[in-house]
Amino acid sequence: MTPELQILTYAALLQVVQFGLYSIAANLQVGPKAAMSPRDKKIDLTGTAGRLQRAMNNHFEGLILFTIATVVVTLSDQSTPFTATCASIYLVARLLYVPAYVQGLAPWRSVIWMFGFGATVAMLIAALI
Repeated sequence: MTPELQILTYAALLQVVQFGLYSIAANLQVGPKAAMSPRDKKIDLTGTAGRLQRAMNNHFEGLILFTIATVVVTLSDQSTPFTATCASIYLVARLLYVPAYVQGLAPWRSVIWMFGFGATVAMLIAALI
């Protein structure tokens, strides 16, 4: 397994943890009856639950591009120390992003996000050259 694929696996596990944290916070906020309902009416989460939900959704979006970058690098046999470092930067950025988002650390949350996004773009570009 390439380092990039291993880090992709860690990133997927991070998504699982984020989903768990969001689910717990949402259930505490709206109660299990609302959480298990068919949700015909939108449930707007606020505070920590809302921030955990938005951070999780943001990771779903970032994970799509990171997965593409990882697959391209791996299938084209272009895994290098540079792409492995980029993958590591992505994961560290995602690990830092969640608490930064939950705590409302503006503008640092955006700065952290840019590091992860930039690392993903760098992996894609590295696969092309």
